[in-house]
Amino acid sequence: MKFSINNVLVVGLGLIGGSLAKALKHRRYCQRVVGYDRNPAELEAGLALGVIDEAARDLRQAVASADLVVLAVPVKATDAVLADICTALRPQTLLTDVGSTKGNVVEAAQAVFGTLPATFVPGHPIAGSEKSGVAAADEHLFERHKVILTPTPASSRQATLVIARMWQAVGAQVLQMDVARHDEVLAATSHLPHLLAFSLVDTLAAEAANTDIFRYAAGGFRDFTRIAASDPTMWHDICLSNSDAILAQLDRFSAGVEKLRHAISTADSQAMLGIFTRAKASRDHFSRILSSSAYSQNQHSQPVNYLAYQGAALTGSVRLPGDKSISHRAIMLGSLAEGITRIEGFLESEDSLATLQAFRDMGVVIEGPHQGAVKIYGVGLHGLQSPPGPLYLGRSAMSMRLLSGLLAAQAFDTCLMGDVSLSSWSMEQVVRPLRQMGARIETAEGGLPPLRIRGGNPLHGVGHRLPVPSAQVKSALLLAGLYASGTTTVSEPTPSRDHTERMLQGLGWALDHSDGRVAVQAGGQLQAARIDIPGDISLAACFIVGAAIAPGSELLLEYVGINPTRTGLIDILRLMGADIEFENATQVGGEPVADIRVRYRPLQAIEVPNALLARASDELPLLMVAAACAEGTTWIRGVGELRHGLDTLLQAVVTGLSELGVEALMGPGSVCIRGGSMGGGALNAGGDYRVAMAFAVASLRADGDIYIAECACLEAAFPEFVALACRAGFRIGKERD
Repeated sequence: MKFSINNVLVVGLGLIGGSLAKALKHRRYCQRVVGYDRNPAELEAGLALGVIDEAARDLRQAVASADLVVLAVPVKATDAVLADICTALRPQTLLTDVGSTKGNVVEAAQAVFGTLPATFVPGHPIAGSEKSGVAAADEHLFERHKVILTPTPASSRQATLVIARMWQAVGAQVLQMDVARHDEVLAATSHLPHLLAFSLVDTLAAEAANTDIFRYAAGGFRDFTRIAASDPTMWHDICLSNSDAILAQLDRFSAGVEKLRHAISTADSQAMLGIFTRAKASRDHFSRILSSSAYSQNQHSQPVNYLAYQGAALTGSVRLPGDKSISHRAIMLGSLAEGITRIEGFLESEDSLATLQAFRDMGVVIEGPHQGAVKIYGVGLHGLQSPPGPLYLGRSAMSMRLLSGLLAAQAFDTCLMGDVSLSSWSMEQVVRPLRQMGARIETAEGGLPPLRIRGGNPLHGVGHRLPVPSAQVKSALLLAGLYASGTTTVSEPTPSRDHTERMLQGLGWALDHSDGRVAVQAGGQLQAARIDIPGDISLAACFIVGAAIAPGSELLLEYVGINPTRTGLIDILRLMGADIEFENATQVGGEPVADIRVRYRPLQAIEVPNALLARASDELPLLMVAAACAEGTTWIRGVGELRHGLDTLLQAVVTGLSELGVEALMGPGSVCIRGGSMGGGALNAGGDYRVAMAFAVASLRADGDIYIAECACLEAAFPEFVALACRAGFRIGKERD
């Protein structure tokens, strides 16, 4: 069913209803915004203040002529309003609400309608203030705030999409949840804090010395209790509507307070510090989310340094975070698919969250991530919308390269920008072939970001041979080829990662493969599917090398992707004598996965075969550490043929190994490392997470402690690194300047 929204009726002109009406009116979302309120004075004020275009005197008559009805009434009044308007609603009229509890709304609708309408999509904007009434209406209230939609099983996908786009039109970020999950989450994050503020102020007001308490209260008291000035009637209704979930959260909070009380009464310093440090870490993460998203520019603005002590054997088992390369592609292709794509194992790192946020900014409704689970409501190949501003991609070069190919084919203009680090990376390698396909892309001098991509330009297929293998450039061209006329063919001197090709085929797009080339044509369709992302082998590499060089080690890495384009490091280590086995090998979504068992065995130096280098380019810093622990001299040649900038990366590792007393030399396109003992020292990762991981692994064989500066990059790429490393046997901690 297609929905045409000309008339929007907002029932209830309080702060939320009035702000939504005003925002829709001022942004010209529809032809007419009509308001209704049982208080005639509020209705007249809404008209006088320009909040609405028209005041409705008869609710049922207004409902009968509306294309979209928004219920912005107190939660306990919802059932009465639904009963009043149910017979006036036309079959094609959309219905939503703004209540902060959803279970009662759905129950009321079920009671009134009998069978829930496909046009009914409950919603809840996470915005507001202690002010109330139409006079407080703020057209900017929802900008950069979240709105949670809780579609019922009967809600149509098209109706949900229209409601989501209405909220996006007023600047909100739209998420989706099940009804029960919404009420549980809001009980913890909204209802509980409000009730605690009410209770604290009420308790202190009953004190005999309350005048002094309030007179000398500091800013913390003021900030925490501000929300106690909210509407008491509204919060009374919320408590009645969501009592079970609220009581559960109150019980959890009471148990937490009792635990803290016990720690204080027994002077248990460790327990107190545990509570306070966990709370601070959680609050810092929350602050980063509020500043924009989990990948915000300020997330790692302070330097992070590691202190790695002399290590021991690595033992036990480790489950790695999801593969970064696959996580990026799952978000992109899931957004372009038809239907709902469910992802498990999504890597919640700064880079992959940048990609996720970019698609939210382009109108895709994405639920999560929650413990690696993401649900994407795909919009199809032609469903992306113009973002409200530049797409900020943090430090993720992968996001920028892949998105440049996809966005070159869209009808709207976009701007891709990143942080200082990303802004120093030339994008000429991907921009040049896209321009040959007809794309209009402007860059800063030297091909540097930001990239300004002009929409509305028809693309045509080309045959392009990459001078050096690059999965990211190849993927950008294939994504552009989904929209281009003719055939887009990409060939490489040696194979690079093929995650894009595997996922395209897994979602139903036909590709033409032959030795060293891949071709794609437009005209297909991507079908949503479940994507189970295996552990990232590039992140597993530090544990693989660590167990291979640390005497006494036996480590199991569970459910890791072993795509043959990514296993070059393992093949090289096996040539050096490493004991590495694949167990429980299987295929999941077109990707091979297995458990990887690594046992320590003395390594022997080799000359690394050129054929394996391209499949191990990201892991070469770790390979160099392995070579430093091998007997003899290891040669790595042909580095200059891999990709631009790799020499600089490897020189940083050579410098670090030399500081530790290892004989390491860098020549034109080659590296020579003589195995021997390593000492401790102060090293600098230079802002590259691969170098930081390599230096951390070196501590397992070093005779002294290793201080590693500039590791914020690893915190962004692999937030769980320190915790997982310590669990496996590393002795490493982080310091902030």
